[in-house]
Amino acid sequence: MQPQRVERLSHAQRERLAYIDFRLYFFGEIGRPDLIERFGVAPAGATRDLAQYREIAPRNITFDGSHKIYRIGQLFSPLFEHAPRRVLSSLALGFGDGVHGVSQSLLPCESPTALSNPRMDVLAPICRAIHAKRPVAIRYHSMSSGESERVIVPFALVDTGMRWHVRAFDRNSGEFRDFVVTRIETPTLLDEEPLPNERPDNDIQWTRIVELDFVPHPRLSRPEIIRMDYGMKDGAIRTRVRAAVAGYMLLRWSVDCSPDHSIKDEQYRLWLSDPLALYGVENAKLAPGYQAPTSQKNR
Repeated sequence: MQPQRVERLSHAQRERLAYIDFRLYFFGEIGRPDLIERFGVAPAGATRDLAQYREIAPRNITFDGSHKIYRIGQLFSPLFEHAPRRVLSSLALGFGDGVHGVSQSLLPCESPTALSNPRMDVLAPICRAIHAKRPVAIRYHSMSSGESERVIVPFALVDTGMRWHVRAFDRNSGEFRDFVVTRIETPTLLDEEPLPNERPDNDIQWTRIVELDFVPHPRLSRPEIIRMDYGMKDGAIRTRVRAAVAGYMLLRWSVDCSPDHSIKDEQYRLWLSDPLALYGVENAKLAPGYQAPTSQKNR
């Protein structure tokens, strides 16, 4: 392997070689038509890319002359790092640029249908506001207070696994809050700078990082299976997450956060071994079974 040679290539060349690496790794083969279709290169260009990959990583690739296709070498070792989330997304949604309206999975793959998708004419101006660090005027529909006109200062998107939120300073309440993107209407960027107190470094829940330790749920008779499922080391998962998203994550992963691991439902395969780690986390109320320390004392 010659990784230093890869670093000297242009970004476009690295992208094409990474795609060759990806196809060999996960499909076991690649042909010129794959590169032509993916990148729009000429046949001669596809041939050069394959030859260049073969020169850099000769053990990774062999040419099957009878079928005119390149196959994975017996001593294959990935030339590039393939991030699991990107690989799974590519396999499920296609390895494309979003130019075409419909994408197809690269392998047979079924994923739960998303029931809630933001409208692009709402999401786009919110993204522009985040990028430009500008306030945005919105009409918002709240479960508690109904419809209202607000000015928010957004700075990050949050995927809860069920819907998309935007983290923002809310000038109506004077607090940092989460706004569900599908409940936003008529976003309009304002040509003004955020005030110092509206900037994300003042959002305590956003800047605070909490450490959470998950272990196999004590009720399970075969905890070793759960350790395999999650790739646990030393029998536990230790993760660091922003306090502002901790409750969403624990709800999405069905983590039993009760102090005595009392949830017996089948979907709860993990237990938060130290529920006190959630002390002071505002959205801890979303965590299944969580009890604030004061309420535990009064029981």
